[in-house]
Amino acid sequence: MQTNRMSRALRVLLGGAALIAASAGLYAAHAETPGAVVIKNFMFSPMALTVKAGSTVTWKNLDGEPHTVVNDAGLFRSAALDQNDSYQFKFDKPGVYNVFCGIHPNMKETITVQ
Repeated sequence: MQTNRMSRALRVLLGGAALIAASAGLYAAHAETPGAVVIKNFMFSPMALTVKAGSTVTWKNLDGEPHTVVNDAGLFRSAALDQNDSYQFKFDKPGVYNVFCGIHPNMKETITVQ
């Protein structure tokens, strides 16, 4: 009887750990997709991204709060992105682009286009 309970508890624990590991892997894979930026926990991830000229960058908001994607030079500005909404911008010219959230200006990132 005691062995069955311990065995069941171990299976539940291992199953939960596997689910957490799979979720973390999915998030990491999504965040590492070239040209992909995840908005989560009031942060852009990655906070610095390098792409080639002609690349399209996609931002996806995974937070429950709305966010915007704004270039400080006024080149682009998204509408408010609700949870799971995305915004894309094609970077045609090399340079360094500073990006922030217009709703939460402390959220910042840098896009370097080569």
